[in-house]
Amino acid sequence: MASDRYINRGFGLKQAIGGQLVRDYHSDVVERMRAQGFRLEAGDLTFLLAQEFGFCYGVDRAVDYAYETREKFPDRRIFITGEIIHNPGVNQRLADMGIRFLDGRDVGASFDGLNQDDVVILPAFGVPAEQMTFLRRMDCILVDTTCGSVLNVWKNVEKYARESFTALIHGKYAHEETQATASRALMIPGGHYIVVRDMDETRLVCAQIEGRGDRELFLARFAPALSPGFDPEVQLGRLGCANQTTMLSSESMAIAEAVRQSMVQRWGADEAAKRFRAFDTICSATQERQDAVHALLREHRMDLMLVIGGYNSSNTTHLVEIAAEKVQAYHIQNAACVDGPTLLRHQPLGGRSEAAATDWLPEGVAVVGITAGASTPNSEIGKVVERIASFCGVAVA
Repeated sequence: MASDRYINRGFGLKQAIGGQLVRDYHSDVVERMRAQGFRLEAGDLTFLLAQEFGFCYGVDRAVDYAYETREKFPDRRIFITGEIIHNPGVNQRLADMGIRFLDGRDVGASFDGLNQDDVVILPAFGVPAEQMTFLRRMDCILVDTTCGSVLNVWKNVEKYARESFTALIHGKYAHEETQATASRALMIPGGHYIVVRDMDETRLVCAQIEGRGDRELFLARFAPALSPGFDPEVQLGRLGCANQTTMLSSESMAIAEAVRQSMVQRWGADEAAKRFRAFDTICSATQERQDAVHALLREHRMDLMLVIGGYNSSNTTHLVEIAAEKVQAYHIQNAACVDGPTLLRHQPLGGRSEAAATDWLPEGVAVVGITAGASTPNSEIGKVVERIASFCGVAVA
């Protein structure tokens, strides 16, 4: 609930910051593509834009609140617990506005140095429960931008814990959102969680459920992704599935079904029905962007596809994964990655560092698909299109 020390509905300053948001993130090129059926011709190149792309409602809201916070408190120290969203350009813009990060990147900015006159922004991913408790104890002014889809997952995880179900979370255990979600299970006495990254890890969980696994190997493999005191024989007996909201929807559903089948094999259908629960907690915006890529691939022939977004953005990575099934796909962080028609810097699927693709853009007539993760502003999409078009001597801005 909002108060003068805890704000989760903004400050009503959208009109005051609207011009700055347009200057920072709007793109005339993207709006023209949208008006032309998500298509743009530039010499020999045709650009096709997925019909759902870029900033989602939750990201829009988080960025709006951060700008409003700077407007509301021009003379106060303002901090943010970590990246507001997984987009380097947006986070750098906040830093340029004097907002300091508490995740270690800003020297002298630390949780221990906070006081009640400081303003702390909580990012769209949310923060772990223990961090929230600490910030409330420090009596800082808190501006909470946690996405509503994330809050929905937390409610399910807390409900699981209250009813003695272990939360099986499909996600990346080191991701900010998953850490915040897992912490909600521990708010309830006796609550537990396990985080599985993919189907390979799920198979290990299934083997353990069915009595085929090695307890010690299991505990060692999942050590960073288990709640304290996790006992496989006990905690895997009652499971409720949840998701990091930006995961691949089809994979989340497959994981839930695999676990359900193992529960049936172990205890029979009637008993398994009492021991297993699953709720679809994939964010609707994540699903819409994934569906739009599927539709683009189904309806058009493309020579390649560019997926624009932060390299640490989970939802962007999954768009690359979908695209790569049908066409040459490149994950680029921004327009600066497009060095020229013969050199493109990108992060390979499954990689952790940039690689260089040479002769990535076909000579002559070519069709280039474009989409962007939910943390990517339209301005970055427009810059990518402008830069590639310039290789053909065409100005589209």
